[in-house]
Amino acid sequence: MKEYKNFINGKFVDSKSGRTFENRNPANWDEVIGIFPKSNAEDLNMAIEAAKKAYPRWRAIPLPKKAEIMRRAAEIMISKKEEAARLMTREMGKVIKETRGDYQEGIDTALYAAGQGRRYFGYSVPSELPNKICFTRRDPLGVWGLITPWNFPVAIPSWKIFPCILSGNTAIIKPATDTPASAGELVQVLYEAGLPEGVLNIIYGGGGEIGEAMLSHPDIVGISFTGSSDIGMRIGEVCGKTLKRCSLELGGKNGQVVLADANLDLALDGVLWGAFGTTGQRCTATSRLIIEEPIYNKFIEMLKARVEKLKLGNGLDETVDVGPLVNKGQRDTVAMYVDIGKKEGAKLLTGGEPYTEGECAKGWFYKPTVFIDVLPTMRIAQEEIFGPVLSVIKAKNFEEAIKILNGTTYGLSSSIYTNDLNKAQKAAELAETGIVYINAPTIGAECHLPFGGMKNTGNGHREGGWTAYEIFTEVKTVYIDYSGTLQKAQIDTWQE
Repeated sequence: MKEYKNFINGKFVDSKSGRTFENRNPANWDEVIGIFPKSNAEDLNMAIEAAKKAYPRWRAIPLPKKAEIMRRAAEIMISKKEEAARLMTREMGKVIKETRGDYQEGIDTALYAAGQGRRYFGYSVPSELPNKICFTRRDPLGVWGLITPWNFPVAIPSWKIFPCILSGNTAIIKPATDTPASAGELVQVLYEAGLPEGVLNIIYGGGGEIGEAMLSHPDIVGISFTGSSDIGMRIGEVCGKTLKRCSLELGGKNGQVVLADANLDLALDGVLWGAFGTTGQRCTATSRLIIEEPIYNKFIEMLKARVEKLKLGNGLDETVDVGPLVNKGQRDTVAMYVDIGKKEGAKLLTGGEPYTEGECAKGWFYKPTVFIDVLPTMRIAQEEIFGPVLSVIKAKNFEEAIKILNGTTYGLSSSIYTNDLNKAQKAAELAETGIVYINAPTIGAECHLPFGGMKNTGNGHREGGWTAYEIFTEVKTVYIDYSGTLQKAQIDTWQE
């Protein structure tokens, strides 16, 4: 067990509150991974002052030089990958092959940032007037607040940290209380790579206390948040009052469509990975399976046989398929929605109860659960559960499948399995989601491409790839007139 401290201005600092909280292993609740400070607004103020002080100097460093720090961070991360993956599995429970992937995404994001330092492009465009040039540049904003969730303890912090600081901003990150250690170790990697004091600070504590203080602090220029839609709406409301920049990546109720002409074995592999990978605790998880009527019964038989073979257990065991839920509250939420599904009249195909055999009795395990004959209007088909619960819905044809797919308040990810090129292309056009997969599950985003959704899934920003850098910068348009005369755009006309 390790005792952690806040990290402010390049130094480990005790919280002014004197309070602490425990970080426990959801696969074995008896195991305490670390003790963390339960910080307050005074701690946050110290971190903001450090970030403000560091900002002018950090902003002035050329981007290629900042990018060298990103590259060194990636190299350090590569050397720490297995150690970090095991820590993540102990913190949030998902199986070791997934936490290795989580950490690899952080490495890839660092490498992308290293390259971005030499391709931080603006636009150079012609002027309507002679002897005048026009171009755009992207400039940082100042001190950012980064609020990250527990389900991707390194990947999502990396999505925010690397573009934020490479762009010349400074930041305070508040990681989720369920997975604080992984984010803390990532911050240490950046300082080991040469990040100057105060550029990135980490504060541990609850969202209600630290998060709210971030939202209202006048020296925080922007908030980047990943989490639930309800909390995101609250953040958007508060930030809107002061026109604070706000990037929200929120919930999902993602659907996988399987048409009658699809490769059913491939589609089955896809839904198993999409629905039960990370124990269903992904914003992109497949929580709805929409099957075309001619293959409905056959595919359900195939699905039941495979789901019941999934192995539950501690994610450090390489043979385990499904780990625990992150905490008791999350397992209680899953149990609540299973009860709701039964009362609504959906048919429970398999699962539907906690798993407490052997060593799993010490953790928050729940059997992979499938409901069939679900109506699109049922709550289990509309509300984000964030657990291993799959709702199966019958569609008469392609057109009805797309209507069902779009029939939620969310719009993050969607998937369709078909060998009909026309229908695949039409699905990509009609799906009201920010991400569309053809013959692949609803999960599997790559770090160099935009990530985000429509409707209640966010406020229009896209993390990942080049679009992440748009979040953390302002566009500045520059005009240079070297004619030596007063030229009036839209009034003067060019003359030879």
